[in-house]
Amino acid sequence: MSSAFALPAPLVLADLIPRGLARSTSLVVGGAALTGLSAQVAFFLPGTPVPVTLQTFSVLLVGAALGWRLAAASLGLYLVAGVAGVPWFSGQTAGWTAASSGYLVGFVVAAVLVGVLSSRGGDRTPLRTLVTMSVGTLTIYVFGAAGLALSLDLGLGEAVRAGVTPFLLGDALKILAAAGLLPLAWRSLGHRR
Repeated sequence: MSSAFALPAPLVLADLIPRGLARSTSLVVGGAALTGLSAQVAFFLPGTPVPVTLQTFSVLLVGAALGWRLAAASLGLYLVAGVAGVPWFSGQTAGWTAASSGYLVGFVVAAVLVGVLSSRGGDRTPLRTLVTMSVGTLTIYVFGAAGLALSLDLGLGEAVRAGVTPFLLGDALKILAAAGLLPLAWRSLGHRR
């Protein structure tokens, strides 16, 4: 077969699905819905106003699977729809709260960063995926702690203790799960780079 007719190598998992408006729309809406559904798996730990959810795991997977453009659209839809009244923020709530604003904005930024890194092979091996997901998680922490500090008038140390420290172990487990799942998905689909 001539290389002029060869399909380009897929950059992210979504590239394995034939392109088109219906595909893009479905992926964007599906990513937003996945994030909203995973936000409903929530519980609180003592000493923090921020719930533990599966939302961050979904945000990172959406970024890796969809790539930065579709992930930005998907998480942007999640954010806009939630602010407009769709009850899919954590605990089936809607609307913008000052305490959650940093995390919500951080989700969009993290999904874009993870999408960029994944399109460059950052989700093809366990080690690369660990780095990619750690960058995304750190991004969510930075935005989330800053939002808590500003909205609750906390010092930086207090914001980190309330909005980062309680989540380190759980997020480490989510990163490890992604480091196993994403490279496995690529291998099972017969693609490596």
